[in-house]
Amino acid sequence: MSDPLPPLAELRRAAEVFNGFTNVDASWLRLIEETRSAIDLSQPAHRTILLRWLNSWGCRIRYPREGEPAPFDDGVLAWWETWSATLPTADLVDLTDEGIDTAAKAYADLVGVAVSAGRTRRTLGPTAAAKALYALRPNTIMPWDAAIAATLHGARDGAAFGRHLRLGRAWAAAVIAEAGDGGAEIPALMGRPVSLAKILDEYLYVAFTMGAKGDWGTDSGEWWKNGNRG
Repeated sequence: MSDPLPPLAELRRAAEVFNGFTNVDASWLRLIEETRSAIDLSQPAHRTILLRWLNSWGCRIRYPREGEPAPFDDGVLAWWETWSATLPTADLVDLTDEGIDTAAKAYADLVGVAVSAGRTRRTLGPTAAAKALYALRPNTIMPWDAAIAATLHGARDGAAFGRHLRLGRAWAAAVIAEAGDGGAEIPALMGRPVSLAKILDEYLYVAFTMGAKGDWGTDSGEWWKNGNRG
């Protein structure tokens, strides 16, 4: 598909929807406070914090009972030991192609991490993996869910996630150019202190995830609906 660019007006409309949700940032602010803005999955407490935060975002990962194996904890630790040193840290707009390729590979590996044992083995999966990467790199990673991935990319594998980040990089550059001042005031314009990567994700959630359910008054958001599907 082509790379249509959401204008600031549409981002602000989506932000208004999110700003209306009760305690919209409560779990995120708790994660930031508890990890001192530096989540480190080598620490058992931080892995627990991440699991709790993912579940607060609807991932429904089963907590192990006392005496049971803890596959999420073990798997995420092993993944972190492999990828923590190479995960990109640049803002979304400044991501290099190499950084995107690394993030996409790390994402694909994280998707397959086992999170529950027993008769039915479950892996972390595409949506939770993208959210976890956002938690680790909130200025870098534009997450997705199934509706967003299907609409924009038609797949949820590592290659599609790489395309998602490239799309986000292009959008971020366009939004910053429209806003001026290097984009420093964009969070204030949206009414909440969140990263541009998150602002773009919120737009996509409102336009596609909520829009597909008929919860936003249009099927795909005004900007996308009016000739910008690509």
